[in-house]
Amino acid sequence: MFHQKLTPALANPAVVRRREYIALVGAAMCAGMADQTALATAPQAAESLHPLNRFPRMMQEFLVSRVRQAHQRSVVAKRELETREDAFDYVKTVRSRIADCFGEPPKKTPLAARVTGIVERDRYRIEKIIFESRPNFPVTANLYLPVGATAVAKVPGVVGTCGHSANGKAAEPYQSFAQGLARKGMACLIYDPIGQGERLQYPDENLNSKFRAGVGEHIQAGNQQFLVGENLSMWRAWDGIRALDYLLSRTEIDPQHVGVTGNSGGGTMTTWLCGVESRWTMAAPACFVTTFLRNAENELPADTEQCPPRVLAVGLEHEDFLAALAPKPVVILAKERDFFDVRGSQEAYGRLKRLYTLLGKPENISLFVGPTDHGYSIENREAMYAWFGRATGTGENAQEPQLIIEEDQTLWCTKSGQVHELTPDTVFTFTRRKADKLQQERQPNTTEDLQLSIRTALRLEEPLPMKPPPFRILRAIGNRQYPKPHFTTYAVETERGAMAISYMLTDERHDARPQRLGRQALLYVSHRSADDELRKDKSLRDAIESQPQRAVFAMDVRGVGESLPNTCGANSFDNPYGCDYFYAAHGIMLDRPYLGQKTLDVLRILQWLRSFGYEQIDVCAKGWGSYSATLAAVLDSSVRTVELWEQPATFHQIATEESADTRLAYIVPGVLKHFDMPDCHSALGDRLVRAG
Repeated sequence: MFHQKLTPALANPAVVRRREYIALVGAAMCAGMADQTALATAPQAAESLHPLNRFPRMMQEFLVSRVRQAHQRSVVAKRELETREDAFDYVKTVRSRIADCFGEPPKKTPLAARVTGIVERDRYRIEKIIFESRPNFPVTANLYLPVGATAVAKVPGVVGTCGHSANGKAAEPYQSFAQGLARKGMACLIYDPIGQGERLQYPDENLNSKFRAGVGEHIQAGNQQFLVGENLSMWRAWDGIRALDYLLSRTEIDPQHVGVTGNSGGGTMTTWLCGVESRWTMAAPACFVTTFLRNAENELPADTEQCPPRVLAVGLEHEDFLAALAPKPVVILAKERDFFDVRGSQEAYGRLKRLYTLLGKPENISLFVGPTDHGYSIENREAMYAWFGRATGTGENAQEPQLIIEEDQTLWCTKSGQVHELTPDTVFTFTRRKADKLQQERQPNTTEDLQLSIRTALRLEEPLPMKPPPFRILRAIGNRQYPKPHFTTYAVETERGAMAISYMLTDERHDARPQRLGRQALLYVSHRSADDELRKDKSLRDAIESQPQRAVFAMDVRGVGESLPNTCGANSFDNPYGCDYFYAAHGIMLDRPYLGQKTLDVLRILQWLRSFGYEQIDVCAKGWGSYSATLAAVLDSSVRTVELWEQPATFHQIATEESADTRLAYIVPGVLKHFDMPDCHSALGDRLVRAG
């Protein structure tokens, strides 16, 4: 893969340390107003300079403003409801929007369910179940069934969904609520999530996860799925729907009383399942429901399945998934000290209370806030028992009975503790097959068709604004050891709230707007930092020196270089769950892929350069910059030549290589239905002078 070829300074974030330099610049630097005195003391030797980063909060503030707009649409829509009919209509529209985001569900196939073992206990038994939610895609589950439950003496049933426990359904809090329900006379079918418990999707030879159970597997699988038009939100929810199908196939279960509950990631699934499945009669999501806005403001990343495509674009909030089940009984279980902000839980509850009141069932919505940290602890479990007891008429006794926590192996449905022994399909094998099929079916595009496909996939409006983008001229910061002795830095506002940073390299000092130095220009699109690469990259220096008559510009698209975020925790950019992922995931929820945003930056910089008379523009790019540079060049026929170095993987390679680097910032939902990067290279024709 390309990232293995990069120099250590580019590939290893540990050697890219900016703190000392930023400390010299001071807080004013973030606004592009560097203190000349402080900068004068900065180190000047090329090997000691740290990459510049003057806009570390730009992406965060840009994102929050966009999420706030989406949040407000949801709030206003509910605020404007006045009658019972309005409320019912709102519930219908919510269900329709959710279905649109999650996509067409697969056809139901035989569950092929089997019991692999039974654990007998005093007041219940645990049946070890394996069923198939899709052909050859096994789900491992435990059915906690109260003693005395029969086809005649039916009992309420609950589907239990797990949070991010490596051991899935065997984790103590999840065993606890399942067993607690059984001891109170309700059956509970609790199943392992994809990538957890007995369902690792990327097991190594020792049956350990190659990517880390839970979050790691969810991100790897989910990112690859986006490329072929699938999404892990629907895949995870589909397991829950089929779990309900299995539960209802049991003659001991009363179909008039079926509920769903889960905590954290299981709280997510409980919430989503309320939106995509109407058969539930009650629900209790725990430690998840807040608002997308609070999560965005608080810099809280969420797994791929917690970020449904387009959900913000169509004006949905967390509470809207619960509204889809209205006016059936729902209790939101929150925690005072949870990282899922309890303020958002209270706000969501307030809006749902008004909706339920209009529907004539204000008593069917409730909020319980436990006093402790994130987790399905006893106080929240007891609130759930009371709520389900009230909804089913089995009694509101909340006290949890004494429990017996089983060893993990006791609850295994497989011999080895992993479905791998059954040689199943995995999420990845489904994705790989679909990617190969799409590649075979995809027809060659004309240049015009490809341009339309790119604009559609990247959500790029056409045409660009008539006026070139506004820009700031940033203060000079001394000698950075670039290939030319002087440079000027521009912050170009490619859209409201977002800027691309551009450097113009010159032989003489120039602290004003760009000069016209002839008609020819070279534009370099950086991999991680134009500042760093101008100083260290030999290929870039050679390109600059090869045609000295060209004006020289280099740029950072949003989210790298001078706008590298300092959010989501310290040095989180290269963490698969860090800030780069965070903004990309929100881009998918906003229906604005991050790569589309970055490509817009290149298009606007090209427009900006033309406004100064540069009509013959040669583009070169490295690494991640190759994506946006190539796509922009296909869309902008005025680009004279394109030169690419250390190109990253194609979209097909990312989808079909199990251990591919699946950086979400450069993944476009559904792109393989329409084109791949080699199609773009072909469309460039003779303009592509090098693709290394």
